[in-house]
Amino acid sequence: MSERRQQEQITLFSSGITPCPYFADRPARFAHTDPHYPLTGPVYEILLTQGFRRGGEHVYRPACPGCQACESLRIPVSDFRPRRRHRRCLQQNADVQWISTGLSFRQAHYRLYQTYVEARHPDGEMAGASPDDYWRFFTAQWCPSEFFEMRLGEALLGVAIVDDTGGALSAVYTFFDPDLQKRGLGTYAILKQIETARQRGYQWLYLGYNIANCPQMNYKTGFYPHERLTTQGWVRVVSAG
Repeated sequence: MSERRQQEQITLFSSGITPCPYFADRPARFAHTDPHYPLTGPVYEILLTQGFRRGGEHVYRPACPGCQACESLRIPVSDFRPRRRHRRCLQQNADVQWISTGLSFRQAHYRLYQTYVEARHPDGEMAGASPDDYWRFFTAQWCPSEFFEMRLGEALLGVAIVDDTGGALSAVYTFFDPDLQKRGLGTYAILKQIETARQRGYQWLYLGYNIANCPQMNYKTGFYPHERLTTQGWVRVVSAG
């Protein structure tokens, strides 16, 4: 049986209604894949094409009543062309090394993550996360994930966690030294993930969900061309206009 055929048989479960973390006046609900289904990187890649995303071991997609603001967004890496601000970001960080450390827990990564969350998301669900919480939130036994360091000499500036399905990359999370805001390390990490996907011969970099009218998510739409998953399927967006 093909993996695509297997994926068609995955049972979905619906979560209960909870408050939306992005819009105070809207309810939220999620569809989760069967947690006992034996997922693999290639199966997850198929699920990514259908708007799913991974959080720890769990794979989900929004299924909110009366709202379709969340749209999966992906970048066709071979077609991507950096804009002026992207070229400026790369030039500004030309002294930064982009280094894969594979899939391994490192205390330096965890300490930097704590610093980042305390500065940027002190009231978020991952504030005060233990090392085990941190590891469970970002990794899954079935998923081939990779940690990329951003280093300046011996100094660790940031870390990007990326899933490699064997045919595409999917950005999981990026964190960096909050004192280095002006370097634009979040943008730099996306640009380097695009470059890494292209080097590996992949077609797509998945960036998770773009949420209409949500400023903290709008940075994802600044990379062109990109595609958004709508009720009509994947729709390509070639420019801001």
